[in-house]
Amino acid sequence: MIRVYLLDDHEVVRRGLRELLEVEDDLDVVGESASAAEATRRIPALRPNVMVLDARLPDGSGIDVCRDVRSVDPTVAGLVLTSFDDDQALRAAVMAGAAGYLLKDIRGTQLVDSIRRVAAGESLLDEAVVSRLRKQWGHDVEDPRLAELSPQERRILQHIAEGLTNRQIGETMSLAEKTVKNYVTSVLAKMGMERRTQAAIYVTKHGSAPDGR
Repeated sequence: MIRVYLLDDHEVVRRGLRELLEVEDDLDVVGESASAAEATRRIPALRPNVMVLDARLPDGSGIDVCRDVRSVDPTVAGLVLTSFDDDQALRAAVMAGAAGYLLKDIRGTQLVDSIRRVAAGESLLDEAVVSRLRKQWGHDVEDPRLAELSPQERRILQHIAEGLTNRQIGETMSLAEKTVKNYVTSVLAKMGMERRTQAAIYVTKHGSAPDGR
């Protein structure tokens, strides 16, 4: 059974999605909400396999929810469902670790198939598009704060933006989790930030140029 969580600020949309999904024998809608704050709080506790996220919400973005949830539990796949087809949102979704970015004019059967595919670990994002966006990341004028970061700290910043936990960063970079924690603390201090989500949002909006990209 694939556990699904729905996030959309329109009740009619959520109801329609629930009715569409619950007729499928292998899909179970375990929760829903209309706000980013509520979704960020509830999703880690409910542990769905897939979260279907509206990109634009009154109190934030489903893309931010994707990043925040996956920083806590990277096993939850994020599927962004939006009415807006723009490169900036797509770029943000890629950096937030979303497995798919779909427009709301998608057919119901296609959405059901997409949920099954991302639940199985597949990415629906075109690899060429992802590669292009990642290459563009950081080609803007560099923030002076980034010059304060060592090459290792820049790599840490990149992994934070990708939604990796300290343990996952440690495994990727062959570092002890405690060492990663110290690096994260140093990165946040040099960037003048208090939380890792602030660093992730910064990178999504402004880009960085980590060494070893």
